[in-house]
Amino acid sequence: MVKKNITFGFLNFKLKGISFLLSLLALLFFVHAKGQSFNLQQLLKEDKLVSGHIVTPLNDNGKPAVSSRGVTWLKNVNFSTGTIEIDLRGKDIVQQSFLGVAFHGVDTITYDAIYFRPFNFQSSDPIRKIHAVQYVSEPDFPWRRLREEKNGVYEKGIDPPPSAVEWFHARIVVGESDIKVYVNNSPTPSLIVNKLNTRKDGLIGLWSFGVNGEFANINIKK
Repeated sequence: MVKKNITFGFLNFKLKGISFLLSLLALLFFVHAKGQSFNLQQLLKEDKLVSGHIVTPLNDNGKPAVSSRGVTWLKNVNFSTGTIEIDLRGKDIVQQSFLGVAFHGVDTITYDAIYFRPFNFQSSDPIRKIHAVQYVSEPDFPWRRLREEKNGVYEKGIDPPPSAVEWFHARIVVGESDIKVYVNNSPTPSLIVNKLNTRKDGLIGLWSFGVNGEFANINIKK
């Protein structure tokens, strides 16, 4: 009887151990699948946004957003491959509102970026309309060189186009050699490009030039 009790006790302990391990693995899978979300206002308060320009908090219907210009890196966050999701809002000012995400950064000179031109989203000009979302790899492949040498390859239109002055959602999927961009949860990518450098990882941050861009709800899944 004593031996049986010991055996059953051991089995019970072993089953509990297996159950705990499975629960831990499920939790790790959930965290990995969900990714890491960042409250940009909280990062700003904690001095974890690195920028050469002023970054200001912005409250819009409870959305914890920030307004910034230039490249603003997330301190101590390294990104290689995976998915970047973010909410963005620009301005309907021609040639003045450019915003997106920089990644695989070395510094503010060397990085990749996916960015948007909101003033082109719903333009009646068919040429402007296809210049809505852009990939660049600075400093070797800026937008002007890509447009001159590979016109229509590294920039595309968005269908259906978002409003130029409202929040829109971007999902950027960065692979080993390619990048896909989805807008407003569309199942069809607006842009598919091959990377133009051999960097495998680096800094990640907010990207905006011209007037300030507005950013919120960034989530990174590696």
